[in-house]
Amino acid sequence: MKRYFLLYILILQIIVCAQTNDSSLVRRDSTVTSADSLTQVQDSTKGKKSQDITAIIYANAVDSLIFKVKTKKMELYGQSELKYKQTGLKSADIKIDFNTNQLYAEGTTDSSDTSAGKIINTPVMTEGSETYEGSRITYNFKNQRGFISLARTKSEGTSYGGEKVKKLDKVTYFVKDGIYSTCTDSIPHYNFYAKEMKVIIKEQIIAKWIWLYFGGVPFPIPLPFAAFPTESGRRSGIIAPAYGQDDTRGWYLSHLGYFWAISDYMDVNLTGDYFFKGGYNLNSRFRYSKRYSLNGTVTAGYSNLHQGETGDPEYTQNKNWNISVAHNQTINPTTRFDANLSFVSGKQYFTDNYYDYNNVLRQNIYSRANFSKTWDESGNSLSLSYQRNQNLETGDINETLPSLAFSMYQFYPFKSKGRTDPADQKWYEQLGFSYSGDFKNERIKKSGNLSVRGGIEHNVGTSVSPKIGYINVSPRISYVEKWYNKQVEKHIVRVPVRDDSTGAVTYKDSLATNDVHKLSSVRTFNFSLSASTRLYGILQPNAFGIEAFRHTITPSISYGYTPDFSEDKWGYYGSYVDSAGRKIKYDKYEREVYGGGGGGESQSISFSVGNVFEIKTMKDPTDTTSEQKKIQLLNLDANLGYNFAADSLRLSNLGLIYRTQVADIFSFNGRSTYSFYDYDGQRQINKFRISEGKGLLKLTEFAFSASATLSAEKFKGKQEKQANEDSLSEEPTVFDKNNDMPGLYQESEPDFEIPWSLSLNYNYGLNKISHSKYSNISLSGDVNLTKTWKLSLSAYYDIFKKELQAPSISIYKDLHCWELSINWQPIGMYRGYRFELRIKASQLQDLKITRRRGQYSGRY
Repeated sequence: MKRYFLLYILILQIIVCAQTNDSSLVRRDSTVTSADSLTQVQDSTKGKKSQDITAIIYANAVDSLIFKVKTKKMELYGQSELKYKQTGLKSADIKIDFNTNQLYAEGTTDSSDTSAGKIINTPVMTEGSETYEGSRITYNFKNQRGFISLARTKSEGTSYGGEKVKKLDKVTYFVKDGIYSTCTDSIPHYNFYAKEMKVIIKEQIIAKWIWLYFGGVPFPIPLPFAAFPTESGRRSGIIAPAYGQDDTRGWYLSHLGYFWAISDYMDVNLTGDYFFKGGYNLNSRFRYSKRYSLNGTVTAGYSNLHQGETGDPEYTQNKNWNISVAHNQTINPTTRFDANLSFVSGKQYFTDNYYDYNNVLRQNIYSRANFSKTWDESGNSLSLSYQRNQNLETGDINETLPSLAFSMYQFYPFKSKGRTDPADQKWYEQLGFSYSGDFKNERIKKSGNLSVRGGIEHNVGTSVSPKIGYINVSPRISYVEKWYNKQVEKHIVRVPVRDDSTGAVTYKDSLATNDVHKLSSVRTFNFSLSASTRLYGILQPNAFGIEAFRHTITPSISYGYTPDFSEDKWGYYGSYVDSAGRKIKYDKYEREVYGGGGGGESQSISFSVGNVFEIKTMKDPTDTTSEQKKIQLLNLDANLGYNFAADSLRLSNLGLIYRTQVADIFSFNGRSTYSFYDYDGQRQINKFRISEGKGLLKLTEFAFSASATLSAEKFKGKQEKQANEDSLSEEPTVFDKNNDMPGLYQESEPDFEIPWSLSLNYNYGLNKISHSKYSNISLSGDVNLTKTWKLSLSAYYDIFKKELQAPSISIYKDLHCWELSINWQPIGMYRGYRFELRIKASQLQDLKITRRRGQYSGRY
């Protein structure tokens, strides 16, 4: 029968007995005498020894528990267990001497098989997250020193042990005939062996003359010295390099460097690649993060790579650099600052230093920074932003520095405070005003020439939305004013042209465009009136699991008027006379950031009809947890317009847009355009098709895309999905330990919890006017071939060209403490493969075998 004791009661008994006349427990000093009782008390307590036990000791044993009061010893037999503070001990037998604070624990012989001498219930000690196992343990729970025979210890995914383990203090151990491995099997698939080891908990294992064993077979060449990290995650240290051979630059060492974990909130690394025949590449990344406040990354790279030998005709040398800054900060609930900036010397940097398609085929570099502020009470907002677009092919740069925008929330100056229901308000109470202002300064660098343009735009709008019956009527007047400090001036100049063969000089007319520095403004306005309503059609079959079918129709009509601001009375257009004597108008503000006034009067009316088809499912009468669901079957929108002020082709094309979504599995999006006019080749002429006997409409353009995403996860039951969501609900750490060194180990371990997944996309487009079309299909997916094998593939196929583009095949094998990955690009410009076998543990991921060819050569 189990016996449970609170050992501190026995300790109190010892203390009480020590103050009695029992000479067997404590010796009395007969020489201490005094008439002063107070002095006697002081003397009796002055030399009292403080107790070593400072917390409750819990003990239990299946067989028996014996406490010897006189000798201050305790013995536990039969599946014994002790717990003191953060230390726990389980063993067959445990003996404790409270005089020396020493305990001794060992296993017992298996009574069912005494002939084999099998030892069972061997000691297992835990201290916090550390676990120690051995055949015998001797331990001092005061100074926390001890010996463990035939020991094995586990700590955060690593294990080490040996013939004898001596614990020097809380964090330092010495191991004789030590074994270290990150494999958690009782018989590890691989391990390191050394005659002597020093272990510093949560830091490292230091050893000399180390042998590497695979399946019990030693590698024939030992390492003279090594230090293994025992803690995964962020920590400072040297980043071990990988080596290999590149087809053009020879042997190389890649990503050799140092990682510095500055604090829990920031870290930095510096890595480099060295090619013995091709130059070098340096990279650095500084990362910082403060949860719920800010985070960011600063990366920089410089490469000096060459091919061939100096002086050779085919010798090439490329010096390139790259700087990227990403910062996201929530200053307060109404203020944010976000930046994503990239600056690169040219496209060659990505070609030389990356192998993935996204970077190698990159054409542009986009940068943006934005500071935004909103005022909750008024609804007004302010933003200050910077934008930059760099073309890697041409080197042209287009940037906006800065762009300042202010927006005022729509306000109603005539609204009565007592009436909040629009039905009770007068029409003028619904009259609202809005304002937005924008300042922009653009810098355009093209072919080495820099052009700077700036301007300010004010936009004032007024609108009212009265409701007449079931119809919403919305008249609106918009006024726009643009301020510029430049405009253009065009005129014809006579340019001399010399004939090289005869030397004769002739003149031809050329159009010259010059900038004129002049403060000016462009004022434009327009008027619009729209009306809309909503109609419903409902059918309730109450059959086949469908409770109701609903068709929602949203028709709307709008009229808009914009004057012709190219007329001379507005002063926004200039003119020149060409060589044929014709007067040509031009927009003085065609180069400005907000444009000019716009030419041509517009009086247009437009029609649109929106259709939504949806169903509501019935509840399952056999399931009390079932709920009704609304499912959209189809969205179909049609639009058409007519411009009264146009001199021809007044009727616009008929446009149709349709889309549907089946849960999160299948989606379909399409559009088509139809013309009422006839065509002369690719030119639309002012003749209706129906008057020419060719029917009412002509299909001019048609395109659609369909995508399907399937996975075993989508077909799981409700309880399984909820269990997965609960397992992912843990709060993430500030830095993901698997992303401590981005760029080195970008591949994530495949998720075997999802047996298979498939994504299929099809795109089709047809233009009957330009006689162009496209049709392509893309496929990506993965499947668990077994519990440890996963196959992933992706491909893109052009149906009309009959070309398979960028196929990729990946194979992953989980080898328990090892992992195998194979990546293969069979065809294309960047074809190649990579074979890699490496240890899973992040602290030993550089222990690997790698083979590369093609696009993977010389790259990470």
